[in-house]
Amino acid sequence: MCWVILLFSIISPFNKGNAQNKKALHVGRAKKAPKIDGNLNDEVWQNAEIATGFIQFEPDIGNIRPEHERTEVKITYNDRAIYVAAYLYDDPDKIMKQLTARDDFGQSDFFRVVLNPNNDSQNDTEFTVFSSGQQSDAIANPSIGTDRSWNAVWRSAVKIVKDGWTVEIEIPYRTLRFPEQDNPIWGLQLHRNFRRERAQYSWNPIDPTKGNVGLYHGELIGLNNLKPPIRLNLYPFSTGIVNDFDGKTTTDLTFGMDVKYGITDNFTLDATLVPDFSQAGFDNIVLNLGPFEQTFAEQRQFFTEGVDLFSKGGLFFSRRVGNAPSGDVELVENEVLNQPDEVKVLNAVKVSGRTKKGLGIGFFNAITEKTFGTITDTLTGNERSVVVEPFANYNILVVDQQFNGNSAVSLINTNVTRNGEFRDANATALVANLVNRRNTYRIDTELRMSNVNYQNEGWESGFSTFFRAAKVHGNLRYGFAHRFADTKYNINDLGLNLRNNQNDFETDVSYQIFKPRGKLNSYRINGFFNYRRLVDPNVYARMNFGSTYRATTRKLDSYGFRLNIEPGKQYDYFESRDGRFFIYENFISTGANVSTNYNRTFAIDLRANIGTLFETGRDLFTYDFEIEPRVRVNDHLLLIYQLNFDYRNGDRGYATSENDEAIFGERNRQRVTNSLRGNYNFNPFHSLGLTFRHYWDTVAYDDELFTLLDNGRLTTDSGYTVDNVSDNPNINFSTWNIDLNYSWQFVQGSFLTFLYRNQLFSNDENVEDNFTDSLDLLFNQPVQHTFSLRLQYFIDYRGIKSIFKKNKKAS
Repeated sequence: MCWVILLFSIISPFNKGNAQNKKALHVGRAKKAPKIDGNLNDEVWQNAEIATGFIQFEPDIGNIRPEHERTEVKITYNDRAIYVAAYLYDDPDKIMKQLTARDDFGQSDFFRVVLNPNNDSQNDTEFTVFSSGQQSDAIANPSIGTDRSWNAVWRSAVKIVKDGWTVEIEIPYRTLRFPEQDNPIWGLQLHRNFRRERAQYSWNPIDPTKGNVGLYHGELIGLNNLKPPIRLNLYPFSTGIVNDFDGKTTTDLTFGMDVKYGITDNFTLDATLVPDFSQAGFDNIVLNLGPFEQTFAEQRQFFTEGVDLFSKGGLFFSRRVGNAPSGDVELVENEVLNQPDEVKVLNAVKVSGRTKKGLGIGFFNAITEKTFGTITDTLTGNERSVVVEPFANYNILVVDQQFNGNSAVSLINTNVTRNGEFRDANATALVANLVNRRNTYRIDTELRMSNVNYQNEGWESGFSTFFRAAKVHGNLRYGFAHRFADTKYNINDLGLNLRNNQNDFETDVSYQIFKPRGKLNSYRINGFFNYRRLVDPNVYARMNFGSTYRATTRKLDSYGFRLNIEPGKQYDYFESRDGRFFIYENFISTGANVSTNYNRTFAIDLRANIGTLFETGRDLFTYDFEIEPRVRVNDHLLLIYQLNFDYRNGDRGYATSENDEAIFGERNRQRVTNSLRGNYNFNPFHSLGLTFRHYWDTVAYDDELFTLLDNGRLTTDSGYTVDNVSDNPNINFSTWNIDLNYSWQFVQGSFLTFLYRNQLFSNDENVEDNFTDSLDLLFNQPVQHTFSLRLQYFIDYRGIKSIFKKNKKAS
């Protein structure tokens, strides 16, 4: 790590950025705050300086709109907030204004304000207003990209006028982090997007061919005598839940509160006290035949919002907190274990922020409760209780130093402590993201160490590294990467690492355009080569190479192709579950996709892939396709249907185990997924959503089963068949989910949400059943019905304080 930093400091001195001749907007203090109604007739706007001259950077570079489509922006401020007024000239009949959920861009023009109080080119706060009136907000930096899970409470208003549309925005200081400064200069960028062309313009010019967009900010000057406010926001909530399953009905009423508190000018505490995640969305469960665990994206808002610092180094996978119990329970003959699917989170806290000099500090802590399972003797009916997860504490500490507008070095530590004879874990990572002064080359490095305490067996330490060097500017780009993890590397108590024991080499090269050519707005072609080895034993494992191509036409239709080739013998050391390798040879797959312009009333996404093996004695053929039509009925209603069909004929893999020996089988697998999403947005404050998903998966094995030889080949000499193994490996698996929700933002930042859900599961061995028979069987299973009503109210300390002041004056 040190030699990398030293090398860069010697051969390529850093600078403060890449953009030259930054524009500046001078602002004055407002004597009277404007009314946020979309009418730009307030006195404060009459003599304010205008930001104009917006320049295109997508899909073309350097274009300027004609006078009748120009953009004019004005900014002012007071002790409470920053205020923005924008006049976006256009033909009202051409303005796209589809209503969507918050943070969903849809088919709508938008205007964006980007503020960077530290003016460091790296830590931006974005506020986006759509022509429909809806909002989106985000935090962004070069390390994490744009995080739209971050949400703030701010006000905006939109009006469609005869020569375009107007926007007014109030950005309270509680949504920003900044120190008290004399005559500060903030980073400022303004964006405008014409959705009908997917053309984006910025106030200060952006060069998309190199560097992060933060390097191209202009400056906001004149915010004098600003004092950071007391940032204390309270979100008390209550949820009523009714569950009905298999004739049993339960009810629950919960109360809790989320808190956001500004500890200092730049550091914020987020806490969820007595958390309630009952309205988090369904996971899209699939049948997992592979050797690695099935994982799902985080859907609990507390764990998705403001976690940019904690994601450094890849040590934090938030679904570990409150996941399934971790304890291994020893059962004797005739005993079965019944345990909860998840552990209750008692509370969680995040503290994060960044100083003016770019030092970021983050601390995360969560506590989960002691959880019991029930062991039942199936012969006697006797039951006993057993601890399956003790009282546990999860924490993360991150220190991240940014510098020169494009680089950072970070140190991350995660720790899991469990009471009693349960394992503890600790992991540490040192991460560097380094870009040279011209923003043309980049080096990313990660050094990681894991430590797991197995109690009676003591601590076990593992090690992992990552290195990538790449050219990151211009049309032609390329890079080289290396990944290493020894056999003991394990971060899965709080992180996610699906496999260790890897020594992989990767290289890629790509060519892309940044200006339209011919009939294409953009295209990118990429070639890659991967060579994979094991660490122990130090042997070759697998290799593949291929290419991808993606392009967008002038009519905003997209298409792409891909090719993947795995030549020669491939040694899969994980499918057997016992460390022995399984050989397959010469696998080739290819595919294509088409996505038509979403601006049209009807659009469609199509995807198809095929694959096969060229191996003696094998007859594998796979194909899958996906059809996803979407209908924008009007600006309020959007319907999206998706059909996915996946078929694998002659596949071979792990089927079951017999006497601790891995049993393989040749199988035909067929998967069909139907889903429907519908969203009706009455206005930016009222929305109705429906999500439906039915997943059906059958796995039918040939009668003869295999055992794995030491040379990686399969044999039927052991005489195992589907009929004589202990567990029939054939599977007929179905799931069904319906999620209907209504949301009403009745006051700024306050929501009333009603939710109805039902779900069904079916899992048996009847692979001969067709789709209709399987669906009938599914409907014969008990249905879980869930009704919930959640009320969340937003309370700002400043608002409470003003009420007390009024009451004091009145008395």
